[in-house]
Amino acid sequence: MNELSAKIEALLFVATKPMTVKQLAQLLNAQISEVDAAISNLSAMRNIDESGIHVVVGSEGVMLASNPVFADVVAGLAKEEIEPELTRPSLETLTIIAYRGPMTKPEIEAIRGVNCALILRNLLMRGLILEEEDAIKLQFVYSLSSDALRFLGLHSVKDLPEYEELHINAKVDRLLAALSESSSI
Repeated sequence: MNELSAKIEALLFVATKPMTVKQLAQLLNAQISEVDAAISNLSAMRNIDESGIHVVVGSEGVMLASNPVFADVVAGLAKEEIEPELTRPSLETLTIIAYRGPMTKPEIEAIRGVNCALILRNLLMRGLILEEEDAIKLQFVYSLSSDALRFLGLHSVKDLPEYEELHINAKVDRLLAALSESSSI
């Protein structure tokens, strides 16, 4: 494996969602053609029966996934990790995103007062929230997924109990305004 392929594999390993070739090229300061060749090299090396990890290239980008041959083994672990009920911190974070989203990670953490990286990853894995790039805020924003709405039996976040009162909360608005002011300094 060449160094560029190894770097791409490392990035894909820690990414929470597929990455585009353009994103990889920018992060690695490489040409798109070099990244394409490195991905092909990585795919040839990983996409074999004896490998537990495969490279998946789809319309949303490139990602690592478990070998489909081992789906039954992986399903057992995934069920253990995903099936338990949401923890109180996960429910709090999901509630904040539902009522105030889309929100950035720093905004969520300002409201909760703690680091939420692992909670956000877990909620993303469960498909309860979406992570999208915000061109204005120049970072990812999180919002409630349509799967979460469907699970809750709602058509829109506006159908949540007391949505209007909680969506526009003066205390939270002041907290987020203070966060915006401190980050622009």
